[in-house]
Amino acid sequence: MRYVVLLRGVNVGGNHRVPKTEFQQVLESLGFRDVVIYINSGNAVFTSDGEVSTRNVQAALEKHFGFDIPTLVLSGEKIRAITAAIPPDWTNDAPKPDKTGQKSDVLYLFDEANTPDVLEKLGYKPEIEEMLYMDGAVLANITRKNQSRGSLQKLIGTQMYKYVTVRNITTAKKLAELVDR
Repeated sequence: MRYVVLLRGVNVGGNHRVPKTEFQQVLESLGFRDVVIYINSGNAVFTSDGEVSTRNVQAALEKHFGFDIPTLVLSGEKIRAITAAIPPDWTNDAPKPDKTGQKSDVLYLFDEANTPDVLEKLGYKPEIEEMLYMDGAVLANITRKNQSRGSLQKLIGTQMYKYVTVRNITTAKKLAELVDR
C-alpha cells in the first residue's frame, strides 16, 4: 500500500533542517520501500506492506534529527480523495504585479483540527475566499488580489496553525501522482 508523509515546519528559514537524503534514509530504516522525496519541504511517498503508525514515523524522525517534527501519515487512498476534490478551475498562479490570478492550497489536518467546524476556527471569509472541508483536509482558494486579507494569511501565530500543514495544489496533485506510480 502507498502512503504519504507530510512534515510540518521543516526547512523553513534555515530552521529544523531535514535534508532529503536523510529523510529518505529514516523512512527506509523503518522498512518502507520505493521512497520518493518530493521537494525539500517534508513530503515523501512510499510503499509499506502493513499499516503505518504516525507515532512510529514521528519518533524515528525525532530520534534521528534531534527535534520534534509534527508528522502526518496519510494513505494513498486519502491523498487521492483529497486531490480529486480540488475544483478543476482552481489554480496556483505565480504572483503578478497586477495581483491577478489565484492562490489555491490544501491544508492537511492533524486529528485535533479534523472536524467540520474547522472553517470557523480558521476564520473563513466566504466573501473573499472559497474553502471546502473534507475529512482530513481543507481546500482553500483566493484571488491574489485578496490574498493578504484571507484567513490563511492570519493563520500563523494562531492556535490552529500547529494543527495544519499546508501545501499548494500543485504539490498536492504531484503527491497524488507519485502515489499512483
